[in-house]
Amino acid sequence: MAVTESVTGGTFAGARAAHEGILRRQSARESRARTYARALPIVPVRARGLTIEGADGRRYLDCLSGAGTLALGHNHPVVLEAIRKVLDSGAPLSVLDLATPVKDAFTTELFRTLPPGLADRARVQFCGPAGTDAVEAAFKLVRAATGRTGILAFTGAYHGMTSGALAASGGADHVRVARLPYPQDYRCPFGVGGPGGAELAARWTESVLDDPKSGVPLPAGMILEPVQGEGGVIPAPDDWLRRMRRLTADRSIPLIADEIQTGVGRTGAFWAVEHSGVTPDVMVLSKAIGGSLPLAVVVYRDDLDVWEPGAHAGTFRGNQLAMAAGTATLTHVRENGLAERAGLLGSRMLSRLRGLQEEFACVGDVRGRGLMIGVELVDPEGEDEVGGSGEVGGSGEVRGSGRAVAMQGGSVGAGDWDGGARSGWDGGDWDGGARSGWDGGALREWDGAARPRPAAPELASAVQRACLERGLIVELGGRHAGVVRLLPPLTITDEQADAVLDRLADAVAAVARDPAAHGVRSRRPDGRKEPTG
Repeated sequence: MAVTESVTGGTFAGARAAHEGILRRQSARESRARTYARALPIVPVRARGLTIEGADGRRYLDCLSGAGTLALGHNHPVVLEAIRKVLDSGAPLSVLDLATPVKDAFTTELFRTLPPGLADRARVQFCGPAGTDAVEAAFKLVRAATGRTGILAFTGAYHGMTSGALAASGGADHVRVARLPYPQDYRCPFGVGGPGGAELAARWTESVLDDPKSGVPLPAGMILEPVQGEGGVIPAPDDWLRRMRRLTADRSIPLIADEIQTGVGRTGAFWAVEHSGVTPDVMVLSKAIGGSLPLAVVVYRDDLDVWEPGAHAGTFRGNQLAMAAGTATLTHVRENGLAERAGLLGSRMLSRLRGLQEEFACVGDVRGRGLMIGVELVDPEGEDEVGGSGEVGGSGEVRGSGRAVAMQGGSVGAGDWDGGARSGWDGGDWDGGARSGWDGGALREWDGAARPRPAAPELASAVQRACLERGLIVELGGRHAGVVRLLPPLTITDEQADAVLDRLADAVAAVARDPAAHGVRSRRPDGRKEPTG
């Protein structure tokens, strides 16, 4: 599928030369820490909605959206109008934490959108203009309010790039933050998935909190993402989120919801916690709330507001242009029902993408919520990560080297793992299945076809490059950067969504058919699933 060109002939040659010159100078001058520029060698010069035009004249459909910052896409008219209004008014552009009409309008609109249980008694702290500073502020806040120091976070999390935020993220080696299992179906840490895996994750958390010998003292707070984005687009089960809310409320632990990427309609609700009906004590917000400009805030319950003046500050916390753009964005999303539309369109896109999963063995999983979508690429020839045959006895006994757990009749079996470690759930009664959410005689067994294959980051990178060749910008994420991520603006049309899916499907098919031509070695020439039956 050819990329549309806006210039031809000699004009194109000149534009191409300018494009390459800019990239060369960037490489020579900028830090080695740059990331997106390495995978996406483009030079944007114009943009509108879903579309970006590069300096070389090529046009792209942008499903990165500034890592989820652009809820309304590039240069939406209501955002531009709000920015021009401030510029034309002569209002100051940076005001520290002084009150202004622009700031008052933003705060009013933000509070209007908050979950009802929080909106009625909310306080807001304007932070430095990045989500990671809002996370740092949230940690300082709950530590000051509780007099405790520890933080509970989850495997696979991403909360920012400053020291405290990194300590709570999945790749950290810091011991001030206790790491808990985050439930997921495809790569369940317990080898179970579904409601059973979420129940095990919740019980692990409960045990850590209540066991006086767990090594984890009562923490100052728990931080979680309703959908893990950088972790691989993993939606938290609603029942599990409600369980975390009960566990923290019962123990007077403030619950911090990181809605930096999931907020402002992205997942099909204005705030992702609303899917589960959970009201957190603290919300950290950034990205889309600034309407494409830098802005970050912490919203929290009024009884946590124990800070002394100046306890958290930042020179650029009074960004008037971002507040005006943010007000316009929040209002437009709310008044036009864009959150609800994101839920409907996202479901349709997921349904179509699951066709790729059926067709190609290299597509291991398709998941997401609303317009936060992930396609996990796997090695179709690699050995499964569970291993063993996972043979299940009638009493729930698991034999072999596998780590799968079979559940039957609502109880965990004897836990006898021949050739492997005992599960430790000897006769663990699950209360007839009521707590796990399973019906009585359900049996879940991981056979050879169900176990996840190893992540394939090289394959995912090849698909990302093939997408770019076809005029589609996508991001990679996940534990091993093996997940192709789609974060289109909420304003994407049905026709544009079809074009995005067409280009992605074509890229996957091309890489699967001839991986070697795309820099990936594979013994299976077409990457398609072998026929069954």
